[in-house]
Amino acid sequence: MNSLNIIGQSTAIILIITLSLLFVFVGIYYSKKFKGLDNYLIANRSIGTLSLTTSLVASALGAWILFGPSSAATWGGIGAVIGYSLGTAFPLFILIYLGEKFRKSYPKGKTIIEIVRLRFGSNLYKLILIFSIFYMTIFLIAEVTAVAFLIKYISGTDLWITSLIVISCSLFYTLYGGLRASLITDNIQFFVFLALLLICLIFIFSIDTNNYGFEIIKNNNPQLLSFKYLPNYTAGITFFIAVAATNLFHQGNWQRVYAAKNIEVLKKSLVISFFIIIPIVFFMGFSGLVAISLDQNVIPDLAFFSLLLEKNLIIFSVMIVILAISLTISSIDTLINAISSLVIVDVDKIINIKKNKLNISNQFVIFLSMIAFFVASKGFSILYLFLIADLFCCAAVLSVFYTFYSKSYNEKNAYISIIIGLVAGLLFFPSPDFSKSILFGIILPIDIAPTYISQSLLFCSFIVATLSPIIAWRLK
Repeated sequence: MNSLNIIGQSTAIILIITLSLLFVFVGIYYSKKFKGLDNYLIANRSIGTLSLTTSLVASALGAWILFGPSSAATWGGIGAVIGYSLGTAFPLFILIYLGEKFRKSYPKGKTIIEIVRLRFGSNLYKLILIFSIFYMTIFLIAEVTAVAFLIKYISGTDLWITSLIVISCSLFYTLYGGLRASLITDNIQFFVFLALLLICLIFIFSIDTNNYGFEIIKNNNPQLLSFKYLPNYTAGITFFIAVAATNLFHQGNWQRVYAAKNIEVLKKSLVISFFIIIPIVFFMGFSGLVAISLDQNVIPDLAFFSLLLEKNLIIFSVMIVILAISLTISSIDTLINAISSLVIVDVDKIINIKKNKLNISNQFVIFLSMIAFFVASKGFSILYLFLIADLFCCAAVLSVFYTFYSKSYNEKNAYISIIIGLVAGLLFFPSPDFSKSILFGIILPIDIAPTYISQSLLFCSFIVATLSPIIAWRLK
């Protein structure tokens, strides 16, 4: 990826350090007056509607939003835009019902893994714990990688510099203040993000209103809006399933479910967050449709920026840096605290330890952060790992949450159903070049696969992984 060098490396580094240290100061200053493990893990179950809403939105919308939706739209069409939008917001809608049920059934709960353990036993919860930590670690790496690439594209700053600053600062205040620190910085990041996004939207429309609408897409890329364009359906459903399933295993969301002051606050915050997230993600995805319609050679990951940086204005490059750092840190501190909470609450159920669990948690999170720093600084792509993590969550999502509505459904049923879903999904899961799968390409020739399967292996994989566990529900 070539660098635009609009603002220069030194300016970018000063911006990154200044903004990151600002969040460090705010996080530590605010959280130091809240002591105890309950404050660290679930903010003493005392968070009100405004704070919870802004935190839910800020945590859900990481740096990926600047790349993912617009990139997916360039090939997946309007279906990908809708799927991404609904998939990102849908878990919050589900948490309206699951959150109420879990808070009533397990009022002292702190993590989704803990609740699975209380509902079943040690075997299934260990499997879900591995899935959850694996997914959140990949998410952590993806966030750092995305922001490092973006800053390099704008300013030429080396990947490792951005990665080191962002990870170090996020670790510093989050490991100190826990969820309290994450919540207060999320509140600030939410309003910064909303203000800058609104400015970007106004600027894009001010350039040429005629070029930012459905008409330009209909004229230059009508298939992206066509009901006959297969990827409009497969991409939309794929993104909806993948994003929704994985976010239901995101411990950061469950921390906030238990951090709410009461069920009324929780429901109101989730509903408001749901309706805030949908138009934001839709707008970002729609920018990809416009960008590819204006320039067929646009780099998919940079579709949104091709519109915003068309005139190479320094002010918008600075805004993008602020936007990206704010989004990234809001997601990273959520992930750090989420992983930390899982270790604190559940590590002694796996291994016999006598040491301080908080110290063990900090060491574990720092170790994962070092991995994230190494991968991000080298510029490795982790898209394929992300898809595998999505597959794991898809295989488990229905079985795990169905169990809380069926008293006769036991740990054995759940375990078998998840394995069925995982194996079935892996049979269709595409190779790194997306040209074949285990079933079609290794076991059977890819030529015998129907076209709609061979061209939609990822879609088939997620559909099969998500729905095939239902077979095991009849084995009770």
